[in-house]
Amino acid sequence: VQLVESGGGLVQPGGSLRLSCAASGFTFSRYGMTWFRQAPGKERELVAAISSAGGSTNYAEGRFTISRDNAKNTVYLQMNSLKPEDTAVYYCNCRINSINYWGQGTQVTVSA
Repeated sequence: VQLVESGGGLVQPGGSLRLSCAASGFTFSRYGMTWFRQAPGKERELVAAISSAGGSTNYAEGRFTISRDNAKNTVYLQMNSLKPEDTAVYYCNCRINSINYWGQGTQVTVSA
């Protein structure tokens, strides 16, 4: 199982970013996917989750939208109206047979 995040960077407050997570090594369309984030000195927290077919989503942040393209084995996180408190490393996650798999993370920094 491999998860590779991309799309992070430096953005001004109020800006937008779209994160991507490319998955491989498993049948992507069978599993729900989740985005987490971890800010310096804080615990990792759930940001958004999506079901295997994409029909069900859950969010901790109303400004974010999670989506997936099962043909491309990719899950996305569209982040709008970004705030400095959104600064964190963002991780893609899937849970397969009770094992959590994580990507390496992508840094998002929101600053003027």
